[in-house]
Amino acid sequence: MGTAAIAPADSSMKTKLDLNTWPRKEHFDFFTKFEEPFFGLVANIDCTKGYLKAEAQGTSFFLYYLHKTLAAVNSIEAFRYRISGKNVFVYDRIDVSATLTREDNTFGFSLMEYNEDPDIFIEGAKQEIERVRNTPGLFTREFDHDNIIHFSAIPWVDFTSLSHARSFTFPDSCPKISVGKMTENDGIRTMPVSVHVHHGLMDGYHVGLFFEALQREMDQ
Repeated sequence: MGTAAIAPADSSMKTKLDLNTWPRKEHFDFFTKFEEPFFGLVANIDCTKGYLKAEAQGTSFFLYYLHKTLAAVNSIEAFRYRISGKNVFVYDRIDVSATLTREDNTFGFSLMEYNEDPDIFIEGAKQEIERVRNTPGLFTREFDHDNIIHFSAIPWVDFTSLSHARSFTFPDSCPKISVGKMTENDGIRTMPVSVHVHHGLMDGYHVGLFFEALQREMDQ
């Protein structure tokens, strides 16, 4: 069964960043000249409390930690920066385009809008999962806005590093976040999280803030 490509009903508001007063202007100018301006880090997240809470609620753990990931992303301004031409814009909300696997092991790109209320987010995400699973092809909708992160789950591998296929000629400044296999040791559940970001927009410090925020979210 096929579904026509559809655009999101709502887009997030954005504000142009004043580069002349931005302390990282020189960093931005330097790294945006690179053929590959992205850098990445992988760290393990303790997901013990989060997994048990999702299980107690009868909630999909995938959707549970996806919402927590978006909450962490939206809490850090640098993760809401996007490059457009020679300008940087700050979005007030970041959504997610997650790769969703079908029964035939192909996948399609989705779009799930972030909402602080996990119940609202999860309900919308379930509808999007069902739509992608019943729509053939890779691009099952249009992506008119870049207020997104690119997200993927690799639940079969407890990875320690990860790289992404990228076209250097395609303008892209969206963070790419991937989650690996959850493992358990002495009652502690962990999973690797990979984060790739544009170095013109942020540094290792900001990625560290993301990991701290994600761990806080998972511990709630």
